[in-house]
Amino acid sequence: MFRSFHLLACALALPLLLASDFALADSLPKQEIPATTTLPQTIDLTTPAPDLWARIRNGFAMPDLENDLVTRYQRQYQSYPGYLHRMVERSSPYLHYVVEQLELREMPLELAFLPMVESAYNPFAYSSAHASGLWQFIPATGQRFDLEQNWWRDQRRDIVSSTRAALDYLQYVYEMHGDWHLALASYNWGEGAVGQTIARNRAKQQPADYANLRMPKETRHYVPKLQALKNILGNPELCAELGLPSLPNRPYFYTLTIQTPMDVALAARFAGMNPADFFALNPGYNRPVMPAQSTLVVPVERFPTFGEELRQHNEPWSDWGVYVLQSGEDLSEVAARFGLNLADLKRINSLGGETQPASGLALLVPLRAPGKTVPAEAKTLDDPAFSRLARQGMQPLLFAARTHTVRKGDTLGGIARRYRVSVANLKNMNRLKSNSIRVGSRIALRVERTVAMSGQHPALFSLNSGAVASARMKEAPVMMEEEAVPLPDEDDLSLPPISADTPSPEEDTLTTEDTDTILSLRPSYQMRL
Repeated sequence: MFRSFHLLACALALPLLLASDFALADSLPKQEIPATTTLPQTIDLTTPAPDLWARIRNGFAMPDLENDLVTRYQRQYQSYPGYLHRMVERSSPYLHYVVEQLELREMPLELAFLPMVESAYNPFAYSSAHASGLWQFIPATGQRFDLEQNWWRDQRRDIVSSTRAALDYLQYVYEMHGDWHLALASYNWGEGAVGQTIARNRAKQQPADYANLRMPKETRHYVPKLQALKNILGNPELCAELGLPSLPNRPYFYTLTIQTPMDVALAARFAGMNPADFFALNPGYNRPVMPAQSTLVVPVERFPTFGEELRQHNEPWSDWGVYVLQSGEDLSEVAARFGLNLADLKRINSLGGETQPASGLALLVPLRAPGKTVPAEAKTLDDPAFSRLARQGMQPLLFAARTHTVRKGDTLGGIARRYRVSVANLKNMNRLKSNSIRVGSRIALRVERTVAMSGQHPALFSLNSGAVASARMKEAPVMMEEEAVPLPDEDDLSLPPISADTPSPEEDTLTTEDTDTILSLRPSYQMRL
């Protein structure tokens, strides 16, 4: 009974206690506490990005890859900010256009970094496998995607055409696999090889994604290189720390199509540019004259000047014509008749070696040589003889010296097939008496290269002063192999040099060249008018 009474008393007293507490709370000063909830950050895609890097970052759409190779490549790139800076500067004339084309196709914008992996954004890059240009097309794949490769031009080096072909190829392999990492592996290794590897894994009931496929070392390192660049260039603070330049988010160049043949030197003069600067934007041409229906790339600020000069020019657009070699005629005689030395005549026409060409060969010759009366047999480029020139394919002229280190399982025949040379050629060059080769020995090679890749390019030849001195090709700035950060060999993850420019005797790495002035060019874009 006592316990029941106590509980009743407590129940009656509780309202009085609560009332006194509320009265005390009302008498205390009040302070409003703001809400701590933050809304998720959004990106306004209707507002132009402040610079090109921000625009690219806003368009990242590929899943990130995280593995040891990515970490190691990112460490290597960051260890050489000078190399990154040069590569970004080299990309600046072309990057805006690539980004624009990716956006038009609704493709991930990190693909704009792919030419950094392929060629270090050097349109003159040329590999031992005969891949050429920013996107490194080999001849067969270039033909498959409608890139012209003839005596007059090689569109694998053309900025506009090669970008169109590369994005066509990437879209094709993405639609095939539905996965961007597999699409990139296909771009590097070939969709057939990737498809066979996927089928093999599925037959074994094994995972068939990029991370679990067995692939060549070059392909296994391919996507990690792109991801490492994405990690660096996608981080504004890191870019600032590395001193990488900001790129304006605006077009650099427009395009126009010429209806009749035009000299490269004349087009450069119309644009008010040094021929080497002009050629860096139009690297696909092989001759000092561009054929009719050629597409020219002209910087935006030079476009009005180009149009005005074009309208006021009342003379022929080309000082070049066609001469057909006669029976018994010597090349040195032809060169003298047209005011050229023999070396220049050969270079302009991609004629290598000491062999005398057969009669009937069509030669590109100057129609207005200083101090010379041009032979009447020379024809202008609108003559039917011009078609004979067009049918004459590009002739191999120069050779790149390199070596191959013999590995276990290598055979002389296999090495010959890989580098597209004959066994007899290899034996003769290396003074081998038999087909036996020793593991670890080095086999000397001589890989064919076209005239467009080295020396003074024919397209930059001037009738008044000979080959333009400032247009001489030179080795692109590269990160030397001995500068590479030493990494431990661990689970076969030792890395080749990250520079696509650095030759390696054990890898089909690139050897690149560019013009003296290419690094001085500014950001670029293209629009057809």
